[in-house]
This record gives sequence, structure tokens and C-alpha cells, in this order.
Amino acid sequence: MAKGPRYKIPQRRRKEGKTNYHKRKKLLISKKNRLVIRASNNNVNVQFVKSKLGGDIIIASALSKELVKKFAWQLSTGNLPAAYLTGYMAGIKAIKNKINNLVLDLGIANHFHRQLAAFKGVLDAGLDIPHRESFFPEGFEKRIDGSHIQDYAKKLAEKDEEKYKLRFSNYLKKIDPLKITKIFSDTLNKIKNTA
Repeated sequence: MAKGPRYKIPQRRRKEGKTNYHKRKKLLISKKNRLVIRASNNNVNVQFVKSKLGGDIIIASALSKELVKKFAWQLSTGNLPAAYLTGYMAGIKAIKNKINNLVLDLGIANHFHRQLAAFKGVLDAGLDIPHRESFFPEGFEKRIDGSHIQDYAKKLAEKDEEKYKLRFSNYLKKIDPLKITKIFSDTLNKIKNTA
């Protein structure tokens, strides 16, 4: 451990890799509501946060587990299609609550593409948040509906049936992996009908 008169111990949440205080300070100085997107291996959480002196207040939020409960989502809640749908659902909630004047807060991004998919869902729901179009990687929109998973399943099923059954065993218990894009579009339509 470093010693000396100029050494400063980092704050606990920074040491744990949870908060970048320099970015957070800039976001708070803007005095705008924050769109906070966090992703883990199994879930995506999208929140609209108002910062106050006593602590942050969550105005509206959406969790990818809601897809399973409300819309009968049968796929994983931690993949790109689920992240997009969660963002879309959160965007609709924000519009209903008349939330505007937002700034994006990705925090310390561990699952960056899932966070981008959720952000794209919020934008497609109709919210206007400042960003550059180059922020999204090339060909990103083709992956949002899960077509990349479906294409991989199709190729694997044609090449090696045993490997296909092993790799997609969790999917095969519930659904046909070759119909992922249809499940995505059906769920998206259900979410749009709730608006």
C-alpha cells in the first residue's frame, strides 16, 4: 500500500468499481434527470433518476424480469433482445410520467452492448436524449431482435445436431431457438399495446 503525505485512499464505491465520482459530479452539475442503465449477467435495469441533496429519487424504472411477469417472455432476461425490450418498456413509462430533459448515465460499463441496446429501446420509445449516431456500433440494429442468436442456432443445427442440442438446451426446454425474432416482435407488439 502506498504511503506518504500526498496519498489518498479511494472512496469505497470507487475501490469496489461501482462509482466513477468524476463522471457523477459532471452529471449532477447538469441538473438534468438521469437515465441510468445497469446490466448484469442475468438482468437489465433501466431507471429515471432525479438527484436531490438528500439522495437520488427514482421517478420510473423497468427491470428485465418484468418481461417474464407481464409479457410472458420465454428467453433469457440478460441478452440483447431483453435489454432492448426493457429499455422500450422504460421509455413508455417515462412518457406516461412526462419525464423529459434527460442525460444518459451508463456508470462504469461492464456489459456495454446490453446497455446500448436498452438505450436504443428508450430512444425508439420516443424519448429525445442527446447522443451521437456514431455512438452505436455498425450493424448493431441487426442484433437487437436476436437474429444473430437465431442465425447461429440455425447454422449449428445444420452442422452438428448434438452440439446444437447441448448449446441451446435451455432454449429447447421452452421454445424453438429458430423462432427468436418472432418471439421478440410479438413481445414488442404487446409492450406497444400497453402504451
